[in-house]
Amino acid sequence: MRHTRIAGAVAVSAILVVTAGCGSSGSSKAAGATGSSWGSCKVTGTAGSIPLKTTTSGTLTIKADLPSAGWWDGDTIGSIKSGYEYCLASEIAYLGGQKQISLQNVSFDKLVSGTLTGYDLSLDEISITPARAKVVTFSKPYYDSYLGVLTKKGSKVTGANLRKMTIGVKEGTAAQTWVSQTLKPSGSVKVFPGDTEALAAVAAGQVDAYIQDVAIELGQAKKSSGAVSVIGKYNSGQSYGIMFPKGSENVTAVNKILAWCKKHGYLNQLSKTYLGPAFGGDPASVPAWSVS
Repeated sequence: MRHTRIAGAVAVSAILVVTAGCGSSGSSKAAGATGSSWGSCKVTGTAGSIPLKTTTSGTLTIKADLPSAGWWDGDTIGSIKSGYEYCLASEIAYLGGQKQISLQNVSFDKLVSGTLTGYDLSLDEISITPARAKVVTFSKPYYDSYLGVLTKKGSKVTGANLRKMTIGVKEGTAAQTWVSQTLKPSGSVKVFPGDTEALAAVAAGQVDAYIQDVAIELGQAKKSSGAVSVIGKYNSGQSYGIMFPKGSENVTAVNKILAWCKKHGYLNQLSKTYLGPAFGGDPASVPAWSVS
């Protein structure tokens, strides 16, 4: 199986500080439903009830590959004010006693490398894997994931012939590992630095299919105005977890916050509010394929 890495621009320095104070260069004022600094999110519970120890006092610093439809909504990092993971991050900061969140944009492969410092956590649709757990620490799962097959409109890709096709994957993702170790295609595999580059390659016919989390792909398909679609999915047996620097002191507290969110229906509400509309379809409705 031949792997080709596709070069692309990676934004690593864009920073957004979401604050209720006056905006400045690299920052954006965002007033939420509570009148505080959480964009359009409706945070709930008692502020500071589950304290966090952050790298910067009063600020929850988050690194992620941004934006992401449904998860971190916006066309640029500076315009993100809503989304499932944005609002979950805001809820974590709120219950953790913080006044604001700071978003720092990094490439996904660097994000999961275990080499980053100067941040508190990452929410970025990151699948929990044994290999990653060796270099970073994960929370308990907050979302179960499936791998989707995204193709150009009119594609002849099927579950039976996928292995023979040219397949695209995003560098550093669980999908890349799954394609290599489970699907084991006979055709070539092209590796992209981000979803944007991979989507463009599918639309241009440079790859026949892109393998990525089905939820992410449904969001991409909706924004493509029919140029691409998600034609199948595979059970990856994996879940998303919040990622921390190895040995973080905040893991226990964040797990308590996640348990609180699940108990009070907050995660279900986020899914209903942001993921359904963003995806333009229910992941459960995508045909299930199996590796034979």
